Amino acid sequence: MSLRQILFAPAAFLWGMVLRARHLLYDEGVMKTHRAQIPAIVIGNLELGGTGKTPHLEWVVRALEGSVPLATLSRGYGREGTTFHEVQATDTASRSGDEPLQIKHKFPGVRVFVGADRVQAITRIRALAPEIRAIVLDDAFQHRRLKAHFNILLTTWDRPWNRDALLPAGRLRDLPARAAAAQAVIVTKCPGIPDAPAMERWRNELGLLPHQELFFSVLEHAPAKWLNNPEQWHLVPDGAEASALLVTGIARPAPLLEHVRRHWGRVEHMAFADHHAYTARDAARLAERYANFARQPGVLLTTEKDVPRLAPYIQGPLAQIPIAVVPVAVRILNQPERLHAQLRSLVGTH
Repeated sequence: MSLRQILFAPAAFLWGMVLRARHLLYDEGVMKTHRAQIPAIVIGNLELGGTGKTPHLEWVVRALEGSVPLATLSRGYGREGTTFHEVQATDTASRSGDEPLQIKHKFPGVRVFVGADRVQAITRIRALAPEIRAIVLDDAFQHRRLKAHFNILLTTWDRPWNRDALLPAGRLRDLPARAAAAQAVIVTKCPGIPDAPAMERWRNELGLLPHQELFFSVLEHAPAKWLNNPEQWHLVPDGAEASALLVTGIARPAPLLEHVRRHWGRVEHMAFADHHAYTARDAARLAERYANFARQPGVLLTTEKDVPRLAPYIQGPLAQIPIAVVPVAVRILNQPERLHAQLRSLVGTH
């Protein structure tokens, strides 16, 4: 047990009592749940951010895209306000949130919505877009008012929920027992595919039920692409003689930083908090840092999630800086076709 867990154990115990009382009220029907009128697929976690929800949401969207008219729904963390809104490609991050805007840009044929009250939002979506036949929700596992048809629960290889503790002693925002509500569990950010005995150990350590599916996934970084000319990705300078200033506002940038260090000779990293709302002052700092450190050829690298928040300054303080994006995608390591088939069967039966 770590020193943090010892010091904050009383506060974590109180938080656990609050969570148990809340879940009991829902389980006993005192607080009402609402079944979505169309298939609702939730991607969530028990801990704070950094498990890779958005790349896994993209994997699910790719699996279902083309089979049925599809929508996504999230709270739109970091945006101004919490009201219901359909995301447009021309929106700003402050209007819609960075991740919903990222999804809209990558999947223009998918309707993307944000709204804090997921139950009310789904009702609004049904009225606004009656053709929609399935909704994929980001980070709604704790939203007990909504009873989803399929819950995908994520946890990380290096810090699964069974080795963590409740806030503030650890990073868990919900009880490990809540994992029983998931139909599928994905261990993310794996170094490789575990063998059969290791998979069985994972099942036992996570306390999974016999009917719960267990998958393992890896986040893979694609070659960097120019922000304004992605088809010329092969022209992004890299190698031992190239420099890269990496700018991130994500929860756990370490894997990306490691990737960049493998492909660029000189690397500096400016890390901001997850969902950080960049300011003109931040942009000026980035421009100054780039000018002072980078030897040629050089590039400013960032993530797809950061682009919507940096967008207001790309034609301003950052206009003279070559900017490239490092895309990331999920690969399911064991039986991806099984999860794919489960999702398609779910939406097909409705």
